[in-house]
Amino acid sequence: MISNALHLPRTDIKKTIIDGPEIMSVREEVSAVFELVAALYDCDYKRYLHAMVDVESVLLCDRFLQPHCGYLMRELHVLGYKQFLDSYKSVTLESMAKSFGVSIEFLDMQLSRFIAAGRLTAKIDKFGGVVETNRPDLKNAQYREMIQKGDLLLNRIQKLSRVVDV
Repeated sequence: MISNALHLPRTDIKKTIIDGPEIMSVREEVSAVFELVAALYDCDYKRYLHAMVDVESVLLCDRFLQPHCGYLMRELHVLGYKQFLDSYKSVTLESMAKSFGVSIEFLDMQLSRFIAAGRLTAKIDKFGGVVETNRPDLKNAQYREMIQKGDLLLNRIQKLSRVVDV
């Protein structure tokens, strides 16, 4: 359920996880994970972070998932922040912290870490207390990808020509 929540589009989460017959049959056994997914789907971010605490204890008790707990928790944080920020062009840190039920300092630390790592496309205006999202459009992303692939191809051709010349 956790891996599906991380990789399925929000529209498919309800159909596949929340209303899925396989999940409904074991819903009581995985109530913490189900609560997490339901809170994410309902955009109840305070409940989502509280459910993450419960899910973390479940992950730590599982010997197969325990080594991956840090990664999964980080990805769940990114997923929640991305979903929240997709709705806004800019939002104040105060209102975002209130929505997630955390302090402004904690939220600022988390967001700045994810922004610096390139996981969130946003900027934090610390003076104004505002988070501004900047969504790169598809054409710019394709252009950047093409430039990177072209540079890589030119570098390979240059290396090959050096080998052939020797």
